[in-house]
Amino acid sequence: MLLHELKSLLTDYSDRHFRIRLPEGDAIPLSFHVTEIGHVHKTFLDCGGTRREIETCQLQIWVGEDYDHRIETGKMAAILERGKTVIPDDTVPVEIEYEDQVISQYTISNHEITDEAVILVLANKHTECLAPELCGLPSIERLPALGAKSSCCGPNGC
Repeated sequence: MLLHELKSLLTDYSDRHFRIRLPEGDAIPLSFHVTEIGHVHKTFLDCGGTRREIETCQLQIWVGEDYDHRIETGKMAAILERGKTVIPDDTVPVEIEYEDQVISQYTISNHEITDEAVILVLANKHTECLAPELCGLPSIERLPALGAKSSCCGPNGC
C-alpha cells in the first residue's frame, strides 16, 4: 500500500478504530503506539552488480504497558500528516516494523473495513534474487510455488 492510499483510507473512514493484523491472522494488541514514522532510502548493489534504490515510509509499532491506549483513524491520519516533514513523497510504499520476539518488517497486503474499524492486513517481507539470470536461476515468474519440491539454486550455486 502506498502512503497516499493509506492517507485516503484513513480520511475516508475517519470515525473508526485503527487496527493491524499480522500475516498469521493474530492482531497486534489494541494498545499499540506508533513510535516512529520514517523515510527509509536504501541504495544497494544487487548480486548482479546493478545499483538499485528503494524508498519506503516505515511505521514502527510498539506495544507498551498502558493497555488503555488506542489509536483511532483520525489520530493515525494526524501522525502521517506530521510525517510529511521527513517523507518527501506520498507515492512510497508503507512498511510496518514490529517486534514480536524479533523485530520484523512487513508490507501491507490489504485492508478491511468493518462498521467499527479500519484493519491493515500485513504480509511477510521476503528477500529475493534480483538478478536470477546471472545466478543461473529461473526468472521469478517461473519459480514453483513455495513448498514445491524444487531447488531454486542453479548448477553454479546462488
